Amino acid sequence: MARWVCPRCEREFDKAGQGHVCVPGCTVDDTFAGRPGYQRAAYDAIIAFLDDLGPIHEDAVKVGVFLKRDRKLAEIRPMARALSVELYLPRALDDARVVRVYPIGRGRFVNVVRVKDGDVVDERILGWVAEAYGDATS
Repeated sequence: MARWVCPRCEREFDKAGQGHVCVPGCTVDDTFAGRPGYQRAAYDAIIAFLDDLGPIHEDAVKVGVFLKRDRKLAEIRPMARALSVELYLPRALDDARVVRVYPIGRGRFVNVVRVKDGDVVDERILGWVAEAYGDATS
């Protein structure tokens, strides 16, 4: 997974000179600081699952953590009332937990799932994560 590092913000991307908003990176701990514990627990469950699949790059910024393989596969964003799990997939999901779907081009869709206090990152969600991981190759 050769990556380009932006000389201004020092964040990693899959293509040299890739367009992005230069914001300073931070740590995953910084992203989840002051957030409810269930949000970090859900994030950790997703990362533990992905670690078993193969290499993953965690690009942490204040608004969330962008998960990348060759390209982005998910955005995990702590919010006031839920954890937003935005999965980049080759299809639109049809499930009651998906609160929003929008196309991003080239046959890919962002599927937004909200994980709230008491929700479990279950096998169905992890299946979608695995699908996003498999689709995130160049």
